Amino acid sequence: MLINIHPDNPQPRLIKQVVEILQKGGIIIYPTDTVYGLGCDILQQKAVERICSIKQVDPKKAQLSFVCSDLSHLSDFAKPIPNPVYRLLKEYLPGPYTFILPASKMVPKILQSKKDTIGLRIPNNNIAMAIVNELGRPILSASLPGEMVEDYTDPEIMYENFRNEVDIVINGGIGGTVPSTIVNFTGEVPELIREGLGKWED
Repeated sequence: MLINIHPDNPQPRLIKQVVEILQKGGIIIYPTDTVYGLGCDILQQKAVERICSIKQVDPKKAQLSFVCSDLSHLSDFAKPIPNPVYRLLKEYLPGPYTFILPASKMVPKILQSKKDTIGLRIPNNNIAMAIVNELGRPILSASLPGEMVEDYTDPEIMYENFRNEVDIVINGGIGGTVPSTIVNFTGEVPELIREGLGKWED
């Protein structure tokens, strides 16, 4: 199903519809402040497996991130972080960043790996935030596979490509082409892993 959701004022009725599908183990393609992503409810193991199958990766090795509505979710899924780090996250989020943090035991077992880390995102995007707020917990997010730029920027092309693999494609306008900036906070000092849309100065 392809649904049009207003990027500035997401219609509550349509957000509810998306969340009901997530709660039943569905997979969505949805916009963020960078590129469109694949998303599912973090508590739906079968949905996590489906996303990994679309991306052809092992769940324990997959580069998946948790999309949260605010930093209060941090204490659920990441180990306690020092105040200076927390202040830094607060400064940069919401925004086009993925921060890698030490994972807590609350991370669903299917995603627990030897690395013991999670990627955290709070995108500056009204649709993504409305979905997470309505769901009441983070959604698991992954990048879309695709060779051509249209494969992950044009919702109608995404629908054609993935209509048999996902439950909903949200059309929230043409997506961006530059992914998030990834910064690792698990060591002594923050380490830039990938320079993306967000500016980062060590």
